[in-house]
Amino acid sequence: MTLSQIFINPANRLRSGWRLLIFAIIFFLLLFVISNGIRVAYAVAIQLAPNRSLGRFAQDLIFRTGLVSAAVLAGFICTRWLEGLPARANGLSFKVPWLREFLLGSVLGIVSLALAALIATVAGGLTFTFPRTGFLPVVQTLALSGALFIVAALAEEALFRGYPLQTTARAGLVSFGVLLTSVAFAVIHMGNPNFKNGLPFLNLVIAGIWFAVAYLRTRTLWLPLGIHWAWNWALGSLFGLPVSGMSNLAPNPLFRGIDLGPSWLTGGDYGVEGGLAGTAALIISTLFIWRTRLFSPSDEMKRLTSQENPTENEAPAESGSGLISE
Repeated sequence: MTLSQIFINPANRLRSGWRLLIFAIIFFLLLFVISNGIRVAYAVAIQLAPNRSLGRFAQDLIFRTGLVSAAVLAGFICTRWLEGLPARANGLSFKVPWLREFLLGSVLGIVSLALAALIATVAGGLTFTFPRTGFLPVVQTLALSGALFIVAALAEEALFRGYPLQTTARAGLVSFGVLLTSVAFAVIHMGNPNFKNGLPFLNLVIAGIWFAVAYLRTRTLWLPLGIHWAWNWALGSLFGLPVSGMSNLAPNPLFRGIDLGPSWLTGGDYGVEGGLAGTAALIISTLFIWRTRLFSPSDEMKRLTSQENPTENEAPAESGSGLISE
């Protein structure tokens, strides 16, 4: 192999491994700049209004917005600069039936979480009560937590199912890209409260595959975004259970979940995502998305995300992995 072949593939593109490395560097540089910009703005605001402070919700939302901005911008830069593709190739275009995919994904996310809760409840692991907090606090929690979960899910989808999965798919490495991004998705959650190695980690990897299959069935981020935020929202805001170990994201949920154990079924303090009930629901939902005829990519999006140098070719090409049937 010559020196140029180490960097350039037969399609005359920078090899996907180098593209992933450049994306990571750009993402962290942007995150550093944006985070420090937010800190400076916050310091100035404190001086201008010393008697006011941001609540926890606003702080979380601003932090997640910084992550979204860095991930989306890094993806746009790499898509255009490294591969010469239009911004819509990143899967966030409003020209596709984005609202349909987002809404169907939201329904799927809620139904999938409800299935996990149902399995655990029928098996005697969970029970639910109506908290006596009043109507307005519940509505406020549903609305505010919904906004936070959408922004948080968008950050993670842009970071994992965005450019990293897309560029490996164009390199004909779909299976590798799905595994890589799913394991990375699981790793970033290992620092969450009450995390334990074993089933919680496995379920996070399965969840990453779930979102990746949703992306590959549409070649946009709207379906996985809808699934992702709605699962978390239903988990914390509807059913009152911990969301990946965090129990303070929805202070006044519609129901209050009570964990009766065993933890291998219900996930214990980590939440249903850490138990076999969650495993079953994730696998069933993944298989449904894989096989249903509800979703299919447009010819243009399939072409832009399935091959190297897609603008030089007229017909869409197969990704070569055989992972997704379309």
